[in-house]
Amino acid sequence: MPKKEVIQVNLAAANPNLSPATRFGNLVFVAGQTGRHPDDREVGRDVREQTQYALQRVKMILETAGTSLDNVLTVLTHLTRREDLAAYNEEYAKFFPTNKPARTTVEVMLNAPELVVEITVTACIPD
Repeated sequence: MPKKEVIQVNLAAANPNLSPATRFGNLVFVAGQTGRHPDDREVGRDVREQTQYALQRVKMILETAGTSLDNVLTVLTHLTRREDLAAYNEEYAKFFPTNKPARTTVEVMLNAPELVVEITVTACIPD
């Protein structure tokens, strides 16, 4: 039986109360990533930049876990403003141009007022 493994990755602004991701068998569960630059604490200027930063963070975590964006199965997106959906979709499509994962998008209030997007993914590690 597989055991849970915490994936550790050095990201700026990582929440010390959470694991960036956990692996169980060939599945990787990435905790919600926000629009802070992966290398510093800078918050993106708008939904486009924050989406880029969040997905860059996801990409780094997946690579550390031994997989990639190509193997993302599901995406859960939290947006604070419904009017940002079109811009979000344009940036999202740059990271998932084909073979798009299943996705749910909801409008929410995030923990910091400057944040407008948070992205959670589940991916697999192919055999």
